[in-house]
Amino acid sequence: MDKLAYRSLNDQTYDRIKQGLMAATFRPGETLVIRTLAASFGVSATPVREALQRLVAERLLVMKPNRSIAVPELELDAYVELLRIRCELEGLAADLAAHRVDPAGLERLRSIVADIDVAVEMHDHAAYRALNQTFHFALYDEARSPRLVGIIQDLWGQTGPYVSELFVSEPYGPEANREHKRILRALEGRDGADARDGLVADITIASRHILPQLLRMGAERSTRHRRGRPPAKAEHAQSDAAQ
Repeated sequence: MDKLAYRSLNDQTYDRIKQGLMAATFRPGETLVIRTLAASFGVSATPVREALQRLVAERLLVMKPNRSIAVPELELDAYVELLRIRCELEGLAADLAAHRVDPAGLERLRSIVADIDVAVEMHDHAAYRALNQTFHFALYDEARSPRLVGIIQDLWGQTGPYVSELFVSEPYGPEANREHKRILRALEGRDGADARDGLVADITIASRHILPQLLRMGAERSTRHRRGRPPAKAEHAQSDAAQ
C-alpha cells in the first residue's frame, strides 16, 4: 500500500470513529475494542489503533490504566463547560449563516426540518438523532467558516456520550423541532441575532433533559466508589483493546 492510500485509510477510520462519537453511537465508559472496530470497518487493526490514539490525544477518548481505550465517563463539570462553549461557537455559526446562506441552503434546511417533524411524529428517535445532527451541520456549513465548523465538530465529539444518555433515558418530545423552525425563520429573514438565540435555546432544551441524568449518574458513581464496587460496565476484552 502506498503512503497516500495508507494515510487515506487511516483518515477514513479516524473519521468513522469520530462520527460515531458525534452521533452518540458510543455510550459513556464504553471500551472500544480494536479487533471489533476493525472487523466492523473491514480494515486491519493498525488504522483503528492509530485512530484511537489520535482521538485520545485530542481528548475525545481516554486511555485506562490497563491500556484499554474508552469513551469518557459523564462528568457534570465537563458537560457544563462544553455547554457554554457550544452556545458561544454554535451561536456564532448560526449568526454568520443568517447573513451568508443561499437559496439552496435554505431549501436543504427546510427539507431537513420537515423530515424531523416526521421522525418526531413517528417516535423514531434514532432518525431524529441523525437528522438533528444533519440539520445542525447543514446550518453551520452555511456560515462559510471551515475552521469554525471543525472546532464545532470536535465539541460534538466530546458531547456525543451525553446525548446518547439522553436518548436512552428520556427521548425528546414534540418540542424537539421548535427551535429548528425558529432558526430557519431567522435565516429566511436574515436575522443573525434571532438565529443565534434560537440555536442557544435549542442547546439549552437538550441540556434540561441531560443535566438530571448527569446528577443521577454522578450520585450512583459516588455510591459505587464508597462501597468499593467496580463500575457497572465491566472493561471487557482488555488485552484485545490494548493490542
